[in-house]
Amino acid sequence: MSKRPVRKRFGQNFLHDARIIQRIVEVIAPNDSDHFVEIGPGTGAITKPLSAACARLDVIEIDRDLADDLESLEWATAINIHRADALSFDFSQLTDKPAGLRLAGNLPYNISTPLLFHILSQHECFEDVHVMLQREVVQRMTAQPGSKIYGRLSVALAARCHVESLLVIKAGAFQPAPKVQSAFARLTPLREPLISRDDESTFDSIVRGAFGQRRKQLRNALQGIMTPEQIRSADIDPQTRAEQLDVGQYVALTHSLLSTKS
Repeated sequence: MSKRPVRKRFGQNFLHDARIIQRIVEVIAPNDSDHFVEIGPGTGAITKPLSAACARLDVIEIDRDLADDLESLEWATAINIHRADALSFDFSQLTDKPAGLRLAGNLPYNISTPLLFHILSQHECFEDVHVMLQREVVQRMTAQPGSKIYGRLSVALAARCHVESLLVIKAGAFQPAPKVQSAFARLTPLREPLISRDDESTFDSIVRGAFGQRRKQLRNALQGIMTPEQIRSADIDPQTRAEQLDVGQYVALTHSLLSTKS
């Protein structure tokens, strides 16, 4: 494969460490009945072993030069290549079965959070999701209440999936080497999310408001969204701060607000 210049706007850092690649494939554990979709195949480091181990592989690559290079490889002839932006991709077009897809991806660090939210907006499509991210982001994803890094992302994910940090990967495993360490994580969508599809927008607005002013008490942070009385009706002290609540309490706030509105 010809060596393409890295395009900074795509946040490209290509994995090249064979030992790390093997370890990643081992923890993903593909089998011959799986239908995988890979975001950002890049130079094909993960793509090649995945394609050899699963029944079907679709890849989403925004860089058309990289997609063309991948398409030209002999081992890649059976791969379905989508020249598209993963941030707007409709994953449901790839499967008509609930949880019919497994996802893998080295997510561009500059858009990792919005891309995670986009994937989660279609969580019913996935059996599981394996992603490479900046280590700091994975730490926020798995943070627990009371932690300084516990925040909107932690709560939004906990309502929809189980998150595990699997591997920490040093910068030298990539070319070019990023300035930060990376981590590989697994997200397993909950069979029954803690928040319903109809209630998601209300839930997300409460979580966003609470952590938007996380140093303030909820009565002030949620001013204009919920009254202190509505907060109390969820059995929560309005003087509590955002990072003190677990995901179940944010669900309770959502139900309290919706019940008083109706």
